[in-house]
Amino acid sequence: MNKQDLRALRPYLLLWSTQSLSTLGSGMTSYALVLWLYQRTGSALQTALLTVCSYAPYVVMSIFAGALSDRWNKKRTMLACDALAACCTLVVLALLGTGRLAAWHLYALNAVNGLMNTVQQPASEVAATLLVPERYYQKTSGLRSLSQALHSILTPVLASVLFSLAGMGAVIAVDLTTFALAFLTLWLCIPLPETPRPREDRESVLASARAGLAWLRREPLILTLIAFLASINLIASIYNAALPAMVLPTAGERALGAVNGCAGIATLLGSLLVTLLPPPKDRVRTICFSLLFSMSTENFILAFCRTTPLWCIGALLGWLAIPVMNANLDVIFRCTIPPEMQGRVYACRNTLQFFTIPLGYLLGGALVDRAFEPLLAVQAPDSLLPRLFGSGKGSGAAMLFAVIGVAGVLVCLLFSLRLRACRWRERS
Repeated sequence: MNKQDLRALRPYLLLWSTQSLSTLGSGMTSYALVLWLYQRTGSALQTALLTVCSYAPYVVMSIFAGALSDRWNKKRTMLACDALAACCTLVVLALLGTGRLAAWHLYALNAVNGLMNTVQQPASEVAATLLVPERYYQKTSGLRSLSQALHSILTPVLASVLFSLAGMGAVIAVDLTTFALAFLTLWLCIPLPETPRPREDRESVLASARAGLAWLRREPLILTLIAFLASINLIASIYNAALPAMVLPTAGERALGAVNGCAGIATLLGSLLVTLLPPPKDRVRTICFSLLFSMSTENFILAFCRTTPLWCIGALLGWLAIPVMNANLDVIFRCTIPPEMQGRVYACRNTLQFFTIPLGYLLGGALVDRAFEPLLAVQAPDSLLPRLFGSGKGSGAAMLFAVIGVAGVLVCLLFSLRLRACRWRERS
């Protein structure tokens, strides 16, 4: 960027950099809490409930959050949500310091945090639009993708190292420091213009949701893609619930951080790959192939391999094609959904596509704790299952990876056949 670009984007760059840093701090706390709770309970289900409680408000409220955000002052909304989330973190620190922190405290506080994120996200998106001149949209989109990839890489690594060396309190201290920087920068240094409000009555929240759902019913391609991604999200969240239960008992916190860090590196490499590759002739087929490649590699490597380096290779293969899938899915959505309908349709999409994530975490935790781990525990050491998946704590989670690997491949093949009947041609 030249000096003119930097001058034009200064408010946005301040917002992006400080909010990205705060998001990194929050992510480190969330990650460290998973480690803290698993160390004390050894339960995949109780650990998975952290994400369930955080994600459930997003699934329930996202269909209405966009309309609510349109009615509120964006800067005040962001500041209020940030402040309430920081208060939740302070409560965790206080309970931790007095030795009273329990799992149910974390569930309740994660639910409040999830609600704050649900309301803040649309306000943040609008804030970015207000601060960025249209000619810089592509550049700032690249910055957002970069920060997301870096978070995926840095969060597990930094959280694991800091947690193992200095404990949960140190991780929370970093989180609160980054929050204070982002909050003060937004409050004092970023003048955020408010969107104009039309004088006529606006569409109600319920009417907005109904309009988005009605549009989706008329577009079988978009609805089928949403169903496809909802099925993949179910499998992916089972994977996320099972991963700590397999890696932590056998290799520890740093191994889990390495595997998750490699997933972030793969996401970054995949994002670069998207920018270098020419547009595919068939975007729907590219989406199906990308997900098939992801489902048919990492899950089976995690299931049948026993070392951290091989798990890291699996993470690299499993996540490399995901940005390719996301980019092509985004093009199809933006080219198919009329601009005046995108807000309402995306709000409905968020609920329909992501409601399977908390279900997957619940299912994954329950399957590990109450089905696969007990099944492996009663097997003779020289029988087939221990030979395939190992023995001891973590072997049941390894077996679950084999099951979801098969399920993922079948889902990709079935939806590939269904999507062949849905024609889509990119607008020139």
